Amino acid sequence: MAKVTERLGGALAFGGDYNPEQWPESVWPEDVSLMQEAGVNLVSVGIFSWALLEPAPGQYDFGWLDRILDLLHAGGIAVDLANASATPPPWLSHRHPESMLVDVDGVTRNYGGRQAFCPSSAAYRDAAAALTTAIVDRYAAHPAVVMWHVHNEYGNHNWSCYCQVSAEAFRKWLQRRYSTLDELNSAWGTTFWSQHYYDWAEVLPPRTPAYQTFANPTQQLDFSRFSSDELLDCYRAEAQIVRDRSGLPVTTNFMQFWKPMDYWRWSQEMDLISNDHYRFAALGPDGATHDLAMAADLVRSLADDAPWLLMEHSTSAVNWQPRNPAKAPGQMRRDSLSHVARGADGALFFQWRASRAGAEKYHSAMLPHAGTDSRRWREVCDLGADIAALADVAGSRTRSRIAIAFDWHSWWGVELDSHPSVDVDQMERVRRWHRLLWQNGYTCDFVHPDRDLSRYQVVLVPALYLCTDDAAANLASFAENGGTVVVGYFSGIVDVDDHIRLGGYPGAFTDLLGIRTEEFSPMLAGDVVPLTVSPDLDYGPPESGEGDPPVGSTWSELIGRVEPDVEVLVSFAGGQWAGEPAVTRRVLAAGRGSVPGSAWYVGTELGTDLLAGLLVKACAAAGVQPVLDMESWPAGFDAVVREDEHTSYLFAFNHGSEAVPLVCEGTDLLTGKPWDTGTSLPPGQVAVVATPLVAAP
Repeated sequence: MAKVTERLGGALAFGGDYNPEQWPESVWPEDVSLMQEAGVNLVSVGIFSWALLEPAPGQYDFGWLDRILDLLHAGGIAVDLANASATPPPWLSHRHPESMLVDVDGVTRNYGGRQAFCPSSAAYRDAAAALTTAIVDRYAAHPAVVMWHVHNEYGNHNWSCYCQVSAEAFRKWLQRRYSTLDELNSAWGTTFWSQHYYDWAEVLPPRTPAYQTFANPTQQLDFSRFSSDELLDCYRAEAQIVRDRSGLPVTTNFMQFWKPMDYWRWSQEMDLISNDHYRFAALGPDGATHDLAMAADLVRSLADDAPWLLMEHSTSAVNWQPRNPAKAPGQMRRDSLSHVARGADGALFFQWRASRAGAEKYHSAMLPHAGTDSRRWREVCDLGADIAALADVAGSRTRSRIAIAFDWHSWWGVELDSHPSVDVDQMERVRRWHRLLWQNGYTCDFVHPDRDLSRYQVVLVPALYLCTDDAAANLASFAENGGTVVVGYFSGIVDVDDHIRLGGYPGAFTDLLGIRTEEFSPMLAGDVVPLTVSPDLDYGPPESGEGDPPVGSTWSELIGRVEPDVEVLVSFAGGQWAGEPAVTRRVLAAGRGSVPGSAWYVGTELGTDLLAGLLVKACAAAGVQPVLDMESWPAGFDAVVREDEHTSYLFAFNHGSEAVPLVCEGTDLLTGKPWDTGTSLPPGQVAVVATPLVAAP
């Protein structure tokens, strides 16, 4: 991102997708003039323009793109130029019907939308490579271009294909992974249900199986891995063409917690990380605001704490949800600056000018259908001024001492067929733990459980059903060196092949936690079990009303063995496991680390107050405090700190209805005015308080 920021004169990026091909050329000068008025300095061009750039195989028409890039450059607008491979034109699908997607039921999905191609198709890959080569050769030295945009939202509509071409590609992928059929048979457990393979040609994708039966779970898991890798191969091939011909950064836009794509693996291939984020109305105002924070925390983590780029979000309503409410006054500003607070060095939108035709004609834009005489346009211009005022923030980092261990392979595995309970949802549990930290003022990263954990003091493991040997060893080493680990139920259960870790649950974490579970007993929908809480936990008032005991839901289990150095913090007070442990904590003897670590286990779904109290207590015991020292964290208040070598930037957001006093001093970059301790942030407002850091003596 640093190279892009440098080309923008040190400013944060502001702008969005620009689709001039949707409009008469006579409109283009007005667009550039209005972009200047709004403070736009970066636009993405050409993302869905393949059909116009290549009207017939190998015949390119770059005249209109030449003219718009020249016009943008003359107007001082930089360009994120796409290689236009996101959707093949109808002529390619018509000439190569074998390139079209086939779903799990064997039905061919036709063109007419977008991403209408099989990721393994040679016809698509060859055409995309040729197009990419032609575009980069023509524009690599164009002065408007500051970065390259490969494809768009990979796997949004074609995350897997089950055609014969994909079947052959899947077999080749499996041969690279397992080398021999004996290894594949072992990994897939094919002795079950007479599934043993004797020839690679017999192996298929997990298409819809016989009526009312289950597919092989490891076959399904491997197909998810293959599907993510196959699209990644498409990206790699096109990105390499760009890199061979241009020294500018290359990216593709992620979609935060997008289940089909293993973004930990993808992030290693990006020159800069970019992301698209949209508010989900069904989450409610508070839930949607939290979703934004959690998504931005993930993307920052995928960027390894480096600044990243918000490639798309909306000025107001979208078009693709069942009901699409407009954003309230001030909401767009708070949304955009919230991403910046959590590490983005720019805020771009889809799109610049609202479309008058096509599937997204009701999607909001920077320049709305109502034109410049509109509240939305005025808010866009005001936001452009805010983004310009935050130029000093560029390059600074948002750091956290807490991380949530998150793995896409575990996500794929835990939601496969025939498990103990359909209510064990990885994202629901991750979202809940993160939200409770967010509501209590803690900034939280995400981390792959195999990777370096040394920057953290607390690592939370709310849901890691599939846990590799390396991940288990890594988390144990972290705790042995003074870290705090909190593990949620149904974690550590299977290995990389989705095989049960024998000897008792929670499998990979049994030794670390000092406990052994003999049996699960998931609870029926709506059922709860009373809990007894140790005074040592001291989590606050009972959640069910004065005098009522706290309860667990969703899950219970028989922890039949507890090591002597393990403390029982919560016990089941009823049900079949009455009197047995539900939540434990083990303080590790200081070994390799200078201070003792701790390992906590949560064996049921705790109520909100109890789980929040437990997480806050674990963080406090590890020496991690909220962003601000406040007696209580007000509802609807959010605060995040970015820092560089010289300055701390406190971003404070008041999404609530009451003014919130801020205990800090410095200068509010958005107003240029001093900020004194005790000054209140009004409802709906944002402050970015810059405070010089005192150098250590």
